Amino acid sequence: MVAGSAAENVAMTHSIAKKILRWYERHQRDLPWRRTGDPYAVWVSEIMLQQTQVQTVLPFYRRFLAQFPTVQSLAAASMDEVLKAWENLGYYSRARHLHAAANEIVKHGKGLLPSTEEELRLLPGIGSYTAAAIASIAYGRKVPALDGNVRRVLCRLFAVQEPLDRHRTQGRLRRLAEELVPARDPGRFNQALMDLGATVCTPRKPACATCPLRNLCLAAIKGMVERLPAKNKPRSLPHKELTAAILLDRRGRVLVVQRPASGLLGGLWKFPGGTRNGTESLQECLKRAVREELGVAVRCGKELAVVHHGYTHFTMTLRAYRCSPRNGTPRTLKCRSLRWVMPEELHRFAFSRAERKVMEALSFTTDRT
Repeated sequence: MVAGSAAENVAMTHSIAKKILRWYERHQRDLPWRRTGDPYAVWVSEIMLQQTQVQTVLPFYRRFLAQFPTVQSLAAASMDEVLKAWENLGYYSRARHLHAAANEIVKHGKGLLPSTEEELRLLPGIGSYTAAAIASIAYGRKVPALDGNVRRVLCRLFAVQEPLDRHRTQGRLRRLAEELVPARDPGRFNQALMDLGATVCTPRKPACATCPLRNLCLAAIKGMVERLPAKNKPRSLPHKELTAAILLDRRGRVLVVQRPASGLLGGLWKFPGGTRNGTESLQECLKRAVREELGVAVRCGKELAVVHHGYTHFTMTLRAYRCSPRNGTPRTLKCRSLRWVMPEELHRFAFSRAERKVMEALSFTTDRT
């Protein structure tokens, strides 16, 4: 809190909380997970909202809960079913962790989601923010939930000028948030702060004129709003070249393989292939990758599709080639499973967005020559 007497700080804290909650009464977003007191539904929403915007999450959230309405139904589902329900939402480790946590809750927690931060953090996929959000929103625990929106509001409100990625800065923001969170309905207050950051105190061109804290915000008073939160110089993302083999049998079926359960996009399906290493050509890369993955040699034909895609930590170019087997029978060496599938049946499997882009570019439902 800003320097001042204890009484002044208490008064300021009360004023900030009151203004935020009064603003929230009039301007809160109508979101489906705010219409339920079910801790399971709150948990699913918080996992989906990790690194994903609200508007993107909404249709996935509704479909996911319709398919898996309880933690028991989620635990009873197969991983393939869960990944298919998650398809195109991205960051698929979230789905794997959600499924693993559901099994743990059913097996050891009698089907009840834990109610404290400490217990929640023991579950797969639940970190400090998610644990605090669930504990406060679903169980009324007096704990601060610091997502990116809340951190931005606090940095501007108290003119915190240290970069966000520093451990000391994170600790300071948590202490400030702890002072602000009221004992009564802390989950509502945390959601109010999140909404304020998402709709008013935005990263660029914040709507300071409509902010309920404009007369208390130190960044606004000092003319520093656009400079906060402080950021380190962005790092350039590495770029990867990937290849994919389009192998068709005499019946027109295409060969797809399932990735290992762990790692990037774990458990999703894809076309055989891999990442280019060193100075090898793209064709050499594809032949090597298919041999390592399936134990067969292939002959590379023409390039069929080029797809560009980006992830959090790297960008990629995926090139798909028409291939034909030279010898051997495909085996599951570096993949969980393999299938020969009619192109019109590929929608039943969970693929990454990049692989779906390849399918769209190929249009091989009618081109099987």
